[in-house]
Amino acid sequence: MADQEEEQDNTGDQNHKPQDLPQVLILKPPPVLSVIGEESFLSNKYQFLKAWESPLPLHQFLTAHAGSIQAILCSGASPVTDDLLQLLPSVRLVVTASAGTNHIDLEACHRRGISVTNAGNVFSDDGADAAVGLLIDVLRKITASDRYVRQGLWVSEGDYPLGSKFQLRGKRVGIVGLGGIGLEIAKRLEALGCNVLYTSRKKKTFLSYPFYSDVCQLAAHSDALIICCALTDQTRHMIDKDVFSALGKEGVIVNVGRGAIVDEKEMVRCLVHGEIAGAGLDVFENEPDVPKELFELDNVVLSPHRAVFTPESFMALCELVVGNLEAFFSNKPLLSPVMDV
Repeated sequence: MADQEEEQDNTGDQNHKPQDLPQVLILKPPPVLSVIGEESFLSNKYQFLKAWESPLPLHQFLTAHAGSIQAILCSGASPVTDDLLQLLPSVRLVVTASAGTNHIDLEACHRRGISVTNAGNVFSDDGADAAVGLLIDVLRKITASDRYVRQGLWVSEGDYPLGSKFQLRGKRVGIVGLGGIGLEIAKRLEALGCNVLYTSRKKKTFLSYPFYSDVCQLAAHSDALIICCALTDQTRHMIDKDVFSALGKEGVIVNVGRGAIVDEKEMVRCLVHGEIAGAGLDVFENEPDVPKELFELDNVVLSPHRAVFTPESFMALCELVVGNLEAFFSNKPLLSPVMDV
């Protein structure tokens, strides 16, 4: 009998006309949508309303559809602000195609009873691989030595210098933010013979890694810092002059979190003047603009905010986004809630 009812429900879904389906607003296509294609995100539970395709000014477009938009699919390029939500009184869900939520006004969502979901742990493995890769690259100067060979300098200048201080085993690596990505980074570093330390919002009682509640203290006891926490009002420019000073001249910083967690101007100054030993950076404060001073430094490795983006992670993200939207419109529990109401 239950199977019969389920079959009837599915038949009813299939008979929905597009104009009858609840609308999900997309202000700008998230990277995952552009790469995989809209077809993978389609469902008989909802339809997309694509603001960027409308000839109308955005405010006019949103006003025209204000009563029918029940959910928003967004990414870092399309912030969900208090002003935007004021125009959309029927919205009850915001789905972001990213792990971070700094582009969403969570307080405004909470005040309006709007649930929020993110990418959960979809990006954890790829983000951890990239972070450890950047650390190894900086310490072993892989990218710099690659350029040395390509430019013919091996022939004209002789062997490229790699001192013993660049070895990874035995390094004390401080992780800033021991969430999904941070935990995966810790596992990889431990396997490579590193000593893992960390700071996080709360001490993880199930872990034996040394915990520091203060990021300066963590830096003082670390040879390298890996930043993978969320960007919030509390973490903005958290990695500042004092942290760099505590890290010291032999210290390395890797950032796969968000650019603004680091005081970028101070970091550039420290790198240029040799006050820290190097940096591996996937994120920047004013993307896609990158401080030009970094281009000339062989102790800096740069990546265009692609640490977590792989075909595998995008497919998993697609399934999660669709799963969250279908769960919402079926009155079922959300799969990766950041804030549920």
